Amino acid sequence: MILVTGANGNLGSATLAALRARGVAATGASRTPGEGMRRLDFDDPAGLDLADVSTLVLISAGYGEDDQVVGRHTAVLDAALRDGVRHVVYTSLTGAGDHLGFALAHRATERLIQASGLPWTILRNGLYAELFGGLLMWADDGVGSASVESAFGDGALAAVAREDLADAAAIVAAHPARHSGRVHDLVGTPITAGQVADRLGVPHRALTLGEYRRRLLDETSGLLPFQPSMLASIATGIRHGFLDGTAPDLADLLGRPARDPLATAVAVASATRPVASV
Repeated sequence: MILVTGANGNLGSATLAALRARGVAATGASRTPGEGMRRLDFDDPAGLDLADVSTLVLISAGYGEDDQVVGRHTAVLDAALRDGVRHVVYTSLTGAGDHLGFALAHRATERLIQASGLPWTILRNGLYAELFGGLLMWADDGVGSASVESAFGDGALAAVAREDLADAAAIVAAHPARHSGRVHDLVGTPITAGQVADRLGVPHRALTLGEYRRRLLDETSGLLPFQPSMLASIATGIRHGFLDGTAPDLADLLGRPARDPLATAVAVASATRPVASV
């Protein structure tokens, strides 16, 4: 059986749907499982049961501090080894992201997987086009004219539509032996905040990194303590050209061109556009 963790999340649910669309039997798992899913709580190691799982698609449990994330991944890998899982597919972070504030937990998990003795495939996912669009902020000049703000400057991100990453994970999970011991770097086409703004028909205003950080640290931002540094690292990485590199892995794995990340980012940004006052 193929088991997809984090199946209530965006990538996990899309991966599960992609497997089923291909006619591949798969089950989802979550700490808060929906209908037809199994409960799998990485924070409850004693309750982890993977006895009937052949291929485990381990969606990174990255929503936490590094020690918490690595602890969760360690627990599930220990259970996989104990219960006879035959292959682990892990959704990691693109190699271009080594300097990002959340890279350490991914690289530590990769080491754990490679040292576990389990057959493995690592999918080093690029940053989502949906994330890029969602990080753009709308501003109103007070006279009915809107603009898009970001700390990305003129930098570009080789963004990927989440659905493409889900398709890639499904392709690997359906035939894991073909990808055993391989690391796929799944990045997309470089896009800029200026291009998104142009598609939306508005100006782009570049924030300084200091101004952006102040916004992130504002107590009304609603962010958890570990999130401002993560988001600031994304902004400076894009701004200074560390995340715009391309690679053929994604299209090769999909067997088709990747979806247009610019269209995806524009759609996400457009959804939060303020309604003009009458």
